[in-house]
Amino acid sequence: MEVVLASRNAGKLTEMQTLLAPLSWTLRLLSDYTDQAAVESASSFVENALIKARHAAQVSGLPAIADDSGLEVAALNGAPGVYSARYAGHNASDADNNAKLLDALEGLPEAQRTARFVCVLSFMRHAADPTPVIAEGCWRGRILDAARGTQGFGYDPLFFVPEHHCSSAELAPALKNRCSHRALAAATLLARLQSGT
Repeated sequence: MEVVLASRNAGKLTEMQTLLAPLSWTLRLLSDYTDQAAVESASSFVENALIKARHAAQVSGLPAIADDSGLEVAALNGAPGVYSARYAGHNASDADNNAKLLDALEGLPEAQRTARFVCVLSFMRHAADPTPVIAEGCWRGRILDAARGTQGFGYDPLFFVPEHHCSSAELAPALKNRCSHRALAAATLLARLQSGT
C-alpha cells in the first residue's frame, strides 16, 4: 500500500519507512504531490498531526501518516514544543534552531537542562476519516552545552541520552530506531494498526 508521509524531510522518510517496515507500506513524501505545506495552527502535537495528515490525504488521494514532534525543555516551560522546527524563525535551519536553544540555556547547570522529545503520529485512511489512529511517544534526556555527533537531524546533536551516555546524534541509526520518541510512537501505532484498533 502506498501511504503519503506528511513531510518533506528525506531523513524522516527513511526513519519512518524502517519503523513501519512490518506493514510493507511504500511511503511517499508530501513534496511528491504538492509544494504547499499544511498550516500548523494548533497549539498541541495531536492537533497539528491531525491537520498535517488530513492535508496530505487531501492533496494525494492516499492514506496519510503525519507526525508532529518536537523538543520540550523543562527550563523553558516546554519550549520550543510545537514550534521546534521553526524555533529560530520560519525558514530556520537545524543549526539556527540549535544555536537559539544553546543561547536560551546558556549558563544553566546540567541538572536544570532536562528535556524530552515528544512525537505524536496520526494515521488517516482518507481525508474525511472520522476515526484516525493516534499514537504518542516520549524520549527523556537533557540538553548538552555543545553539539556532539553527526547522525540524525534537528536537535539530535544536543540531546543527551542518559541510558546510552551519548547524544542522539551519536547513536547508530538502528539503535535510535529502537529507543527514540518516534520509534516509541511508531511501535504503538504499528500495534494499533495491526490489531485493527
